[in-house]
Amino acid sequence: MDENTKLDVAVIGVGVMGSSHARDLAGMANARLAAVCDIDPERAQQVAAQFGVPFFLDYQELLARARPPAVVIATPHYDHTPISIACLELGVHVLVEKPLAAHVNDGKKMIAAYEKARQEYPRLVFGIMFQQRTWSYWRKVKELLEAGALGRLVRATWIITDWFRTQAYYDNGGWRATWKGEGGGVLLNQCPHNLDLYQWFFGLPRRVTGFAAIGKYHNIEVEDEVTAFFEHENGMLGHFVTTTAESPGTNRLEIVGENGRLLFENGKLSFGRNAGSMLEFIHTSPAPFDKVEWKEEDVPFEPETSAGHSRVIQAFAAAALGGGDPLIAALEGVRSLELGNAIMHSSFLGHTVELPLEADAYEARLLELARTSRFNKLVRPIPPPDDLSASFGIHR
Repeated sequence: MDENTKLDVAVIGVGVMGSSHARDLAGMANARLAAVCDIDPERAQQVAAQFGVPFFLDYQELLARARPPAVVIATPHYDHTPISIACLELGVHVLVEKPLAAHVNDGKKMIAAYEKARQEYPRLVFGIMFQQRTWSYWRKVKELLEAGALGRLVRATWIITDWFRTQAYYDNGGWRATWKGEGGGVLLNQCPHNLDLYQWFFGLPRRVTGFAAIGKYHNIEVEDEVTAFFEHENGMLGHFVTTTAESPGTNRLEIVGENGRLLFENGKLSFGRNAGSMLEFIHTSPAPFDKVEWKEEDVPFEPETSAGHSRVIQAFAAAALGGGDPLIAALEGVRSLELGNAIMHSSFLGHTVELPLEADAYEARLLELARTSRFNKLVRPIPPPDDLSASFGIHR
């Protein structure tokens, strides 16, 4: 591959996230912005003029006339599915914003379309925007877990409440925070990142119990506060607490294994390392109140240099250009979607649910909520901010 070759990429949906991706593409070494598409004519023209590229108001027209080799899809969630499938069928490389889709069945349709399209286009690339996997502290956690540093895992507790959002955020866009337009709240919009990391670290649980509060703190019809309990096949337990209504919020991940405790909080990663296995100590210590000897160690990780959305797009472009580089995240995006859907399904039913999720039942519930909604959505558009770093809980 010529080192000067760049992948032409069109961005479909240039609202808050899409316009940010357009800015990233405009200055990228291995990719460039080729066109933009949005159903809002004023927004489409504005972004197109900013970067000197053509604009389209319909993705089908974009595909027919511009014929981009690759697209980034940053539309409302339900639209991810038909747009992705249309692109994949034409052999267009696809990078889709999180979540993969609004519900598991739609996600599976996208994966099936990709697998079918690869029969005709074997080098076709399909990725998902899980940029938190690029951050060095999460990569260090993954590295330690894969190395077995904690031994047998016992518990993982994640309090992730620094996704604070004001009412103005929810009022910006008619689709946002509605069953019909978005398909969910904090679990589908903010926490797909954390749910993805959870399953990346530990795999999917066997049983899920969820408690979701609908519009508890905001004037919305979807969830803005969630507590979930996970039971894994190997006996590990998980707790997941999130909301968009706490300020100052918390991002505290505590992972306990027989060899100690790994803790991430306030941008710091530490390891409370046991002198030996606590599980063995339980049965071998002759003293009733003894504790395992341990010491606290700071865990260093690399400073951030090229993490974030641009890193995901660069990896996507490299893979599409045939460089052999791995995607940051791909088809496993359906796992975080299943976990989030399962939490909501459990909350709706009022009892624990098993995985794999009853996807048909959850889709039916979601579509019924959209069909019967009488929510009166207030819309107060605001200009997309130039800097979105405050939105993603980045720890420098």
